[in-house]
Amino acid sequence: MLTLKQNTEFDIIGLGEVMLRLSAPDKEKISQSETFEKGAAGTELNVASGAAMLGARSAIITKLPENKMGHFIRNKIRYGDVSDDYIVYDNSPEKRLGIYYYESGAYPRKSAVIYDRALSSATALTLGEIPEDIYGKAKIFHISSISLAIGKSLRATAIEVIKRFKAAGALISFDVNYRAALWSEEEAKEVVESVFPYVDLLFVSEETSRRMLQRTGTLEEIMRGYADTYGCKLVATTRREVVSPMRHNFGSKIYFEGNFYEEPPYMGIEVIDRIGSGDAYIAGVLFGLVRYGDITRALEIGNALSAVKNTIVGDLPASSLTEVEGVIRSHKSTGKQEEMIR
Repeated sequence: MLTLKQNTEFDIIGLGEVMLRLSAPDKEKISQSETFEKGAAGTELNVASGAAMLGARSAIITKLPENKMGHFIRNKIRYGDVSDDYIVYDNSPEKRLGIYYYESGAYPRKSAVIYDRALSSATALTLGEIPEDIYGKAKIFHISSISLAIGKSLRATAIEVIKRFKAAGALISFDVNYRAALWSEEEAKEVVESVFPYVDLLFVSEETSRRMLQRTGTLEEIMRGYADTYGCKLVATTRREVVSPMRHNFGSKIYFEGNFYEEPPYMGIEVIDRIGSGDAYIAGVLFGLVRYGDITRALEIGNALSAVKNTIVGDLPASSLTEVEGVIRSHKSTGKQEEMIR
């Protein structure tokens, strides 16, 4: 089994940009909407918050502008049960909060995202702004390739942070969350593969493996290859079938110590907001590993938390362990189920 560092202040610490999300309400198009709903967004925060809502102790390393918008994001971080002890505040004249605009689709119109995040305060985070004592405080350090893509200065900081957490005994969790709008496949492949030797817990989709990372063979051969080549202890791949913008099927497969783990997928998920559902999966898996040290339990919790996140508005998960356990029981049940919890 995985060996987790004991007696740490936090179970999971993430590093990444936290943005302002502005969503057109009621499935309106951005081009027609007169108002936007405001929220916080960021893949590493989604993971840290999802795990914290289940019961993990989580923190986020990020940099926010020292203004009212930065304070709004800080308050959302706190609401997600994530420690704000390692937020760095930007007082420079160039300070800014990254923004993304979200438009929810309905067949045949696809959902859409527009980013306005260039030169945000988070991209200026430096190693010297991160306290030296943080590296011994986590069982798991989580980061995604987005933090390596949005700026070369942040990339250098993030890679050094990965190395320091690894040296201090934390397991490194890495999500190969490739975004073509941020960098080319060639650049991404070179940078991501340079990080792989430090990674213990790898999350990568089959599409990214085959396209950006140019892996061939069966899915099982690809997953096993990451472990054999780079020494990754656990490799997880989610499998989403999009029937329509509002109807998805979802499952996953995990490779660990020579064995593959999976369960029947969640079929016919009624999608309210799919953004952050992949992060919810990672949050569930990491929580399962921290709390139970069991791969099967981690996979079940990851699948369930992701399935439920699709039904929740906003990027951040909002499910307790009690709710997730109920979803898992229902998923495994073959008999008649109650329509309502009451």
